[in-house]
Amino acid sequence: MNASFFPQVSVIVPVYNGEEDLPELLQGFRQQTYPSDRLEYLIVDNGSCDRTSEILHSADLPNLKPLSQTQIQSSYAARNLGIKTAQYDILAFTDADCRPQPQWLENLIKPFAKPEIGLSVGEIIALAGTTLLEQHADRQETLSQKHTLANAFCPYGQTANLAVRRSIFEQVGLFRPYLTTGGDADMCWRILRETDWKHEFVPDATVKHRHRRTLKELQKQWYRYGESNRYLHQLHGVELMRPLTLKETLYRTTRWMLKEVPMTSAKMLLGRADIVDLVNTPLGLYMFQARTQGQKFSDLPENARHIEPLSPNS
Repeated sequence: MNASFFPQVSVIVPVYNGEEDLPELLQGFRQQTYPSDRLEYLIVDNGSCDRTSEILHSADLPNLKPLSQTQIQSSYAARNLGIKTAQYDILAFTDADCRPQPQWLENLIKPFAKPEIGLSVGEIIALAGTTLLEQHADRQETLSQKHTLANAFCPYGQTANLAVRRSIFEQVGLFRPYLTTGGDADMCWRILRETDWKHEFVPDATVKHRHRRTLKELQKQWYRYGESNRYLHQLHGVELMRPLTLKETLYRTTRWMLKEVPMTSAKMLLGRADIVDLVNTPLGLYMFQARTQGQKFSDLPENARHIEPLSPNS
């Protein structure tokens, strides 16, 4: 990195009931190669009822500023408080259940040396998992930014690993505070479609993310993806995804039982496949169905259309 380019950066993290994740997140921040005197960490407690506040206020991390957003239960409202509080023009976002790697910030901030870059998008990779579901998600690269950056409507970066110039929020407004999912796409689309700012993908600016461990967690994740599809359709007119039909479910299940199971089982005996390969189709159908349900039964709340402005003097 150019030794003369170390802009001051505000790191913003929303957290809700994060006592399990915060110790490793804070350790990841301590290990950053970016000069610590050029950083501030704004971790926003979004109404936690565990030891989150205690951990934050006792944490040994230079320039940590714990904040509290209890009026609106939404990670986007929490991020907005961080944005309004931030002292610096470069804002780096991640989540409490992420593990920033040592060169995360150093690499994520590099694109801002180019004056046309308004968004820098880092990569999200899986933490090593032991459960079947974690291993399946890892192979599918479920959270990779490669998927969101290839969106047919418009590229976007997930706020688990994203940096934005603060001044841009003065142009397009803050995150929609009452939105509960899809806010990262909505924000990136407003920036890339309404302004001349460009984005850049930085694959070596990495955070590791813990995948869902139980079927209940997985169902909630993919149901929320379906909600996001519906909300973004209502906000931006993007096409809804096709629903999973009973006919397709029966066809794919039958094909799995009669063809894929025997073939994969034979490969397992030869050491060329494993249990994760065997359950790929039923897990895929399970996630597809959850997303279909989320899209079908959700409707954008009217207050979620609201965009709070950011004044230059905020």
